[in-house]
Parts: sequence; C-alpha cells; structure tokens
Amino acid sequence: MPQQKDIVKIAIQMPGAYPQLIQLDQKKPLTAVIKEVCDKWNLPGPDNYALQYADGIQTYITESNRLDIKNGSILRLTKAPGRCAEDLYKGIQSSDSGVRCDSLKLLATVSTDITFAQEFISRDGHSLLVKIVEDAHEAPLIMTHTLTAFMELMDHGIVSWENLSSVFTKKIASFVNAKVLDTSIQQVSLAILESMVLSSSSLFNEVKQEVTLERLLSHLQVTNQQLQTKAMALLMAMLQAGREADRQNIIHSSSSVGDEMAHYLYVLQTVRLNHLEPRMRTPLDSYSQEQRDMLHGLRQAAFETESESGLSNERRRSLCAKEFKKLGFSNNSNPGQDLSRCPPGLLALDTMAYFASRYPDAYSRVTSETGSDYHPIFFAQDRLLEELFCICIQLLNKTWKEMRATQEDFDKVMQVVREQITRTLSSKPTSLELFKNKVNALNYSEILKLRQTERLHQEETLSPPVLELKERLKPELLELIRQQRLNRLCHGTLFRKISSRRRQDKLWYCRLSPNHKVLHYGDVEEETEMPSIEALQEKIPVADIKSVVTGKDCPHMKENKGKQTKEVLDLAFSITYDVEEYSLNFIASSRTDFCLWTDGLNVLLGKEMSSESMRSELEILLSMEIKLRLLDLENVPIPDTAPPIPKPPSNFNFCYDFSQAEQ
Repeated sequence: MPQQKDIVKIAIQMPGAYPQLIQLDQKKPLTAVIKEVCDKWNLPGPDNYALQYADGIQTYITESNRLDIKNGSILRLTKAPGRCAEDLYKGIQSSDSGVRCDSLKLLATVSTDITFAQEFISRDGHSLLVKIVEDAHEAPLIMTHTLTAFMELMDHGIVSWENLSSVFTKKIASFVNAKVLDTSIQQVSLAILESMVLSSSSLFNEVKQEVTLERLLSHLQVTNQQLQTKAMALLMAMLQAGREADRQNIIHSSSSVGDEMAHYLYVLQTVRLNHLEPRMRTPLDSYSQEQRDMLHGLRQAAFETESESGLSNERRRSLCAKEFKKLGFSNNSNPGQDLSRCPPGLLALDTMAYFASRYPDAYSRVTSETGSDYHPIFFAQDRLLEELFCICIQLLNKTWKEMRATQEDFDKVMQVVREQITRTLSSKPTSLELFKNKVNALNYSEILKLRQTERLHQEETLSPPVLELKERLKPELLELIRQQRLNRLCHGTLFRKISSRRRQDKLWYCRLSPNHKVLHYGDVEEETEMPSIEALQEKIPVADIKSVVTGKDCPHMKENKGKQTKEVLDLAFSITYDVEEYSLNFIASSRTDFCLWTDGLNVLLGKEMSSESMRSELEILLSMEIKLRLLDLENVPIPDTAPPIPKPPSNFNFCYDFSQAEQ
C-alpha cells in the first residue's frame, strides 16, 4: 500500500470524453499509468500517447518531472512526443503548402517542451529547418513559423549555435537588413542573431560584419514595439560582446561597417555616463556648506520636525541623528562619512536630493516604509546601473519569448519581469554574476509555480470556518452560473457555416425557447441582433438531444479530417439526436461562446459544466463572496437599489485624439 504522500489526485482530459479522476501513484511507472488511462477510454497502442499539463505551459510529463505534479492538477492525454515529432517531420516536407504551414505552426508551439525538442532534433529535424531558411523560397507566414520553431529548438541548448553555417547567418542577417519584409520575420531574425552574438565571439564577429548599424537604428524608430524591443536587445547583446573584446581595438578600427557599429555602441555608452562618473568618483566635502545643506534638506523633506530653534545643542544633535538613522545612514552623527566612499560618492546625494525635491510625497513615503531594504549589490562595482540594465533588457526579451507574448501583453510581461527582479533582489545577491544567474533561473514557468504554491499555501492557511463557508457557497454560485448559461442560450448566438469552397461563410442563428424545452435555429441573411423564434424555421426538442460532442469528434470535423486547423477544432461542437443518426453542428466565433454553449447544453442534459470559463468564474465569485461575507458591515447601511448613474460631463474635451498622434 503506497504512502499517502506518494498519491496525487489529478484529472485527465481528452477531447470528446469525460475526464478521468484518478489517484496517481508516483511509484508506479509512467507507462503503466498511461496504459490504465488508455484502457479506460478503450484506446489501443498506449505507447503512442503521453500526458502533459492542460493549463499554463503544456509540458510533457516524464519520469524526471512527474514529482512536480500537485494535487488538483489537470493533465491531458495527448500524442506521444516521439510520434508527434515523426508526424511533424513528415508534415514539413509535404508538397502541400497548407500542410507545411500547419505543421510548422504546430512545431513552433510544441518545440518549447524539451522532451519533444529532443525527439525532433534526434531525427535531424533542426537541419530541415536550416535548409528551409537557406533556400528562402517559402511564403512569409511559413518562413515566420520556421524561424520561430528553429529559435524554440535552439533555446534548449541541445544543438550548438556554432554548428550553423555562414550561409545561414548571412540569410538571417539579410532578413534584418531588408527594408521591405514581413515584420514577424524580422522580429524572430533579430532574436536569433542576439542568441548567436551571446553564444561565442566568433559568431559575434560574423554578425557584426553582416548587420548594418543604419538598419538597426531604423528598427528603433518604427512604431512596432516588439520590433523595437528585439532590435534593442540585439544592440545590448552586441554591446556586451564588444565589452568582452579588446575595446581599444574596437575604438581605433574602422575597416568595416561592423567595426563602426561596435565603435558607436562603445562611444554611446561612454557619452551617456560622462555626467555620472565624475559624481560617482567625487567624495563629499565636509567643508562644503552647499553639500551639508543638501544633506539636511533630505532630512527636513522626509520628516515634519519640530522647531529646532528652542532646542539645546544636545537635543538637536540627538534628534538629527535619529532622523538620519531612519533615512538609512549608518553614521548618524556625521552622515557625510557615508558618502565619502567612491562609488557612490556625490552621485548618491544628487539622486536622493533630486528625488526629494521632485517627488516629495513619494520620498516621504519611501523613507518611512522601505528604509530597511538594503541591497549590497548596488555598491559592488562602478557601473552597476548600466550592467544591470544590460542584464534586465535581455531578461525582458527572454521572458517575452517564454510567455509567447504579443504587443497587447506588454504590461503582463513587465509585471512578470518586475517580479523576477524583486524576488531575486530579495535574496540579497552580492555580485552581478550571482544576480544574473539567479534572475535567469527564475523563468516564467518558475514564477507560475511560485504563484501557485503561494496561492495553495494561502488556501491551506484559511481557517476551518472559512473553508466551510467556501464549500457552502459553491452550490449557490454554481446555480447562478447555470442560470446565466441558460439565459445566454435563450438570447441566442450567431454562428457561421464552413464553406467547402472557402467562399463567404453563410450565417445562421440558434436560440433556446424561454421554457428551455426547444432549440430553434435557421439561416439569416445578415448579422441580426436577435431574430424572433418565429423567424427561425427549424427546431429540436431538448428531450431528443442525446449528447454533446466537441473538437475532432464532431461529425463536421470528421468529414473534413486533416483540413481543419487547431483553431477551428477548438471551437467546434455538435448536438446528436434521434438515436445519434442526426446532428446539429456548430463553429463558435470565440472560445467564450464555445464555453457558454457547451456549458449551457450540458446543463440542459443534466450534466456538469466543465469549461475553463466556468472554473474561472466560480473562483472569482467565490473570492468576492467570501470577502463580502467577512467584511465588518455592522452599522453600515446597505441600499436596496443601486446608486443613480451620474450625469455625463458638459463636454468631452478631455478625451485624447489618437489620430493626431499617429499623423
């Protein structure tokens, strides 16, 4: 009998089937677990299947990482990495451009998993991608997927960057230098060149000879934020690589455009710091009245001190020492001694004085709230701010790729990067090298694990009455979600029909009758808001519905097997009725509509809702309701009706006209 700590309670999903709730014995071989799961679903060939996480980063489960599975995890039964690698290897060599495009797009997604990457690279699949790039005959979309997949594979460090040919490097550089080219291709190409520059000095010199400074600077002037970020990351990588080379040779050499670029980067860095270094290397002058006044100005800006005119000298010195201590000075009686060290020298006094004068409220809050935070790394070397920036800009680029972010996700990426930096600084690293190693090890997946662990810890620390309240509220809130789903079905939704000839899709509408007994549907000529039930000629009694199927199990997906993209499969669902000989087939316009309709149909059939939207909404409602129940509302009047909506403003001149900014 296995010990309780070796048992993990998880759910396993598969499209078109009810999830399996199992108790995973961590001592049992993974192959045996997969066989048991396949047997329950009557699936032959368990060797062709594997398990992976269904949420977040969908990593394959292996013997080496299975201990990371937590209670309540949701896994998915999917194609084994070896089988998937073989299928994609064949798909990208297909004569059909559509098949090649779909295969490369999927390859770019699954290559983030190291288990799959090892399988694909073992088949020499990366060389196939290199050949596609070198030939450069493919359409822009296919080339983008090829470069993205190649970058994901190389990021695992299985294949050395130095194995790449000069032909490949020149082709990637030509993508960056091209004045007219798809921006997606240029973004990935910039990222590839960055990795090459950081991998070895020989590749740095090769890239330096191929990429023009003028073209990189032009990438910084575009409105595409992603392209700007990639170009800046490459510039910083080349700056870092140039620092490790002989700087004097870089400065005095101008035999090529590449050398001029390295010279420009070095000079740019030097000029930018010209106004900082003298202050960093100048200690505080204890005889300078101006500098002594600046120090006391810091103290007075931070604290509302009592009038010092009536105090004795001893009392005044004691009060000043106490306040300088709160500001973080170690020498309370003579704080100028703290600034006699170089660095930071007078630069520290300058920055604190600027902060206190420009943002007095924020300065006052900081000195009272975060005065105990001390980071020895900031006093470790002369050019810390610049070196720290070089590390963090590369961290931003790395995290952007790990999160598969788009321009709309910029704020989310910045939140994660901020968390990576603050978590690393909280460990008090004493050197830049230690900071760099720790912050890069704290990747996006580690941040997600930490967040989940902290969230579970918070739930575990809830008192028993709160946990009991949560369980008592859940049925009530689930019923609320059920009613919302049924109301949404009664309102109805506009769907599109898939045309075999890929012409303009026809539209049709489906809605549930108010008594929840009949589904009415029919074609519509245009995007009607909500056609009446009488206008919808066809109908299906709810009592005749046998089941709801989704994805590739839908009849209209089976008829076009191999021709449907993953996006369409994820939005497809069907209703079977009349002894399962007939079906009503749907393609939702969004994942939200898909979740609303599949949940609503399951409610009609007396089954449990299982969509990700339902789980998210339930957690939000539970959190809000528990917080409301725990509020101290004694003697607080709660109105029976909502407060009135305020009148609109007299004019809207405060609105910003974005069209003017774009001109």
